[in-house]
Amino acid sequence: MEATRLSGRKILLIVGGGIAAYKALELIRLIRKAGAQVQAVLTAAGAQFVTPMSLAALTGHPVRQDLFLPDDETAMGHIELSRWADLIVVAPATAGLIGKAANGLADDLASTLLIATDKQALWAPAMNVRMWLHPAVQANVNR
Repeated sequence: MEATRLSGRKILLIVGGGIAAYKALELIRLIRKAGAQVQAVLTAAGAQFVTPMSLAALTGHPVRQDLFLPDDETAMGHIELSRWADLIVVAPATAGLIGKAANGLADDLASTLLIATDKQALWAPAMNVRMWLHPAVQANVNR
């Protein structure tokens, strides 16, 4: 395989809850083809569009969905995942995910991870045009 800018990199993909979530499956395939590792965090809303099994099959890693693991009271998945990743990709980035991150709201694994990380995050907004143009969404994007 030819070396790419992604070769050897570790990408953390946060899959939000929009119809565009199905595109995350192809994104994983392309990232892995470019030589990077991928782990996925799936929001509760994202799980309405794609399954954890599909994401796990394509990433080769268990999919993380919960902030707290019932089997391990000491686990801090948001910190572990942030340390593991070289880059965070949020796709689809819903109005809800954008709003939570812009306003420092951390009430699930995805939003807590976004607030706790020092890594660069690439956002792929995906929503209908009315939502995108709403003043609150635009204010959050510009924060």
